[in-house]
Amino acid sequence: MTQQWLEGHRARKRFGQNFLHDHHWIERIARSIDPKPGDALIEIGPGQAALTREVIALAGKETAVEIDRDLAAFLRTQFPDGSLELIEADALTLDWAGIKPGERLRIFGNLPYNISSPILFALLPAAGRVIDQHFMLQREVVDRMIAGPGSKTYGRLSVMLQRRYVMHKLFDVPPGAFTPAPKVTSSIVRMVPRPVESLAPVNEEVFGELVAAAFQQRRKTMRNAISAFLTEEGIRAAGIDPTARAETLAVEDFIALANAAAAARATAE
Repeated sequence: MTQQWLEGHRARKRFGQNFLHDHHWIERIARSIDPKPGDALIEIGPGQAALTREVIALAGKETAVEIDRDLAAFLRTQFPDGSLELIEADALTLDWAGIKPGERLRIFGNLPYNISSPILFALLPAAGRVIDQHFMLQREVVDRMIAGPGSKTYGRLSVMLQRRYVMHKLFDVPPGAFTPAPKVTSSIVRMVPRPVESLAPVNEEVFGELVAAAFQQRRKTMRNAISAFLTEEGIRAAGIDPTARAETLAVEDFIALANAAAAARATAE
């Protein structure tokens, strides 16, 4: 019955579904996560439970967030022993602060390619209570996440995530490991939140807005790209060359600019 159900369920484009089926890669991903009994494990998008089963075999239990009602119904039939706690919800709009309050979370999953960046941004506010995150994403997205200044792939995603996490690309996963096979190669990334006490203070809202503006048109100099935030003199006072382009600036430079912009905004008010 389970097999018939699996064969009858078609991956849904609107949910960006590609189901992992190759056991070699399932085991390798699970070993990378290294789940242990007692861990507060949260899986985003368990799908047909390929990785879910492997993680539960190692840790004894997990919690999963699934948006597809049909898959959620299937998952409930597969773990009658209570080893899977299911949250039927959209990971994008989920109140992550309310998930397992008081516990340090270990989050993982095969994120839908069409909404991977929004999910990564949605998880940022919860980083203070996360031990680590392991995600399978499109290789190009992982390359952007870990890119350094001066790289063609360095951009808003790089800056926003690198301020909060130490990130490492672990390995690639070929299209043939999935059903249906995507047209792209996937990669596994490990994200470990930086200790809160090590973070340079910054106005989060201004930082996010300024970084987005800086990379909106990559060819623009900072003088033009963030003119709504700082004057040329203000940029220079923050220790940044106004003629520099966003892709050449380090995360620390954006923090300095955001702090200067927040101070200028406060003065203006």
